[in-house]
Amino acid sequence: MRVMNRLKKRIPVFLCVLCVLCGESQLRAQKHLVLDLNRTISLANDSSLESFRTQNMYLSGYWEYRTFRANRLPSLTLDVTPAQYNRDITKRYDSGQDLDVYRTQQSYYAYGGLSVKQNFDLTGGTFYLESNLAYMRNFGSNSATQLTSVPIRIGYSQSLVGYNSFKWERRIEPLKYERVKKEFLYNVEKVSETATNYFFSLAMAQAEYNLAKENLASTDTLYRIGQQRHRIAAISQADLLTLKLDRVNAQNTLQNKASDLKRAMFSLASFLNLDKNTQIKLELPSRPEMVDIPVDEALRWGRNNNPQLLELKQNVLEAERNVDKTKKESRFNASVNASIGFNQVADNFGDVYHKPMQQDLVAVSVSIPLLDWGVRKGKY
Repeated sequence: MRVMNRLKKRIPVFLCVLCVLCGESQLRAQKHLVLDLNRTISLANDSSLESFRTQNMYLSGYWEYRTFRANRLPSLTLDVTPAQYNRDITKRYDSGQDLDVYRTQQSYYAYGGLSVKQNFDLTGGTFYLESNLAYMRNFGSNSATQLTSVPIRIGYSQSLVGYNSFKWERRIEPLKYERVKKEFLYNVEKVSETATNYFFSLAMAQAEYNLAKENLASTDTLYRIGQQRHRIAAISQADLLTLKLDRVNAQNTLQNKASDLKRAMFSLASFLNLDKNTQIKLELPSRPEMVDIPVDEALRWGRNNNPQLLELKQNVLEAERNVDKTKKESRFNASVNASIGFNQVADNFGDVYHKPMQQDLVAVSVSIPLLDWGVRKGKY
């Protein structure tokens, strides 16, 4: 029993110590930060999630424009098949027996080629320059080794009635990138505006909280004075209850303003990507100077810098592009490919580039849909 009594006496002491330790740890966990308006805007542009989103949107548009510019430059491509082994049974014509026979075939093949391509925006075609070398060896009773080379070949391929994507990209992509740059500047200022609104919302909440504290102190003082005067019958019971009601209302108002202050501080800390337990103290700026902007100048700056106007122009061009693409892709397809160059075949590497023969190619291809059960009509 004595042990139980001692424990009962120590439990309240232990709880008090625990509460004190928890309170101290909570105070230590809270970070105090003093912010003025300029630093708030700087933190918003550096650390806020909205700022990260704005930067990523700009980088996405920037790399799209870089891709467009890269497609206007010559491209160099290396195609290599270092090793290809084939073993199968194939059908061959035997001239001695005048019939087709099946024979086992083993072969090794290797290929390497370089090609340079340049897109031509005006017509939508592509110029190309190629050079390649191939090696083939057959195994078995009729083993043989051959090499074939194309030292150089120059050509041009073009769709005759097709959609010219290069022409439309040349008109749309620079406008699109200009819109992305203006949107970036607009969004940066939007982040600053949002940070400013959060800053002054917190300043207003702090001012209202301090005013509510002063009001509670005044009503509490009046209520205490009223109690003393009621004892000497200087005021009535109704007047004392009125003073008490004023104090209760002031307490409720203080609780509401404390909640508003906590909410405003959490909103600013979250927007600036700060810890949620950060206690922010604000330093208010001085009164700003009045700026007079003429209407004509405001309209001129709006037309030059508003990204929405560029977006409207981009939407018009994209609509015209889609109409042009729909009309041309609903027709038949026709293309031309022409090239001139040299090639040679030999049994060894030393002769494969010796006295190459001229190689010419002109090809016109046409594809006309005769029966597709309404597939093209449904698309276009």
